[in-house]
Amino acid sequence: MRLINPGNGNSRLRTIAGLLAWAAASALIASAATAHADEAKPFRLCADPTNLPFSSDNPSRPGFYVEIGQALAQALGQPITYDWYKSYFGKRTVRVTLLGKQCDAMIGLPRSEDFMGPAVIFSSTFAKEGYALVAAKGQAIGGVEDLRGKRVAVQYASTPQNLLATRDDVQKVTVLSPEEAMQALDQGRADVAFIWGPVAGWLNMTAYHDRYQIRLTEGEGLSWDAAIGFAKGSTELRDRVDAILPTLQSTIADLAVKYGLPAGQPVRFGAAQAVPAGTTTGAGPGPSVRQVANVVATEIKSDASAPNAETIGAGKEIFNGTCAHCHGPDAIQSERKIDLRLLRHRYGDDMRDTFWKTVHEGRPAKGMPAWKEVYTDDQFDSIYSFLLTVQVESND
Repeated sequence: MRLINPGNGNSRLRTIAGLLAWAAASALIASAATAHADEAKPFRLCADPTNLPFSSDNPSRPGFYVEIGQALAQALGQPITYDWYKSYFGKRTVRVTLLGKQCDAMIGLPRSEDFMGPAVIFSSTFAKEGYALVAAKGQAIGGVEDLRGKRVAVQYASTPQNLLATRDDVQKVTVLSPEEAMQALDQGRADVAFIWGPVAGWLNMTAYHDRYQIRLTEGEGLSWDAAIGFAKGSTELRDRVDAILPTLQSTIADLAVKYGLPAGQPVRFGAAQAVPAGTTTGAGPGPSVRQVANVVATEIKSDASAPNAETIGAGKEIFNGTCAHCHGPDAIQSERKIDLRLLRHRYGDDMRDTFWKTVHEGRPAKGMPAWKEVYTDDQFDSIYSFLLTVQVESND
């Protein structure tokens, strides 16, 4: 009779128990690795590297939007990374970064379906931003009637300029930037500045030692809700952020104070001057594509064939989306030194060569960036074709 060794059964049991323990440990390790991988996934933020008070690549002064992003990343349990891209490219910035999947979120977009919707979806509002009146402390600036008889610095082609355009009792001092408006105020060339509020507050705090009072305004085109933008496929992340934002209200309020953003009850203004029919940019009526095509056909002297309406229209769209920030919508500009309607008057037969060199290489000393890495030569050709249609004779 064959005897069964009781030790063999114990050995088998020990082996099975060991295998089970190994499997359990492996499962725990795999689970921990997965959790660690999820935690390590960064929250990627789109931001402008040189746009204080909103954003900066300087870690010691990152900006209002960047610090909100950092607070969100912490609440999400994720590290934060940045995709730096200049915001003066306008909607192109959003297309390249956010919609190009280079980042997950862009803070500070206007919460409006008209802004690149439905490609961009938005969080709930985290702040209200808009234009503000800046004046010496103690001066009454409670509404538009308080501007009567005063010199008011307004930025070219802005809502405040349109709002005051029909007011003969207000002397407009046209400037090209909030910085220039604050300088005009500080140098006594203006009594009030009517400019973008967050920048006014930042400059007042950092450059003018809180010398001025700032009153927010509200009204059509004067203020809007600031939100966080996401690509349309990011509803899950958007919803998570929306759940976190209410818990960050006090943090956001503290950051607004830190970066000088104005607060308080806003001054209510009426509607800005109505935009005429046919207007393409809000600065005045612009010619149709067919009209400019007819004009350019008579102006081009050396080309074998005139650009078609599609080329001119494409150039006009690029110009108004990027170049109008400095050179005026539809190239309408009162500052002669940057009035591109005088290119032919200035350069004659060298007009095209001068244009080509300038847009490719820029003029950094004069604030003109190089665009050769942004647009193609075909796009430059379309911009040039559009500019041919707006050339005028000098009044000298």
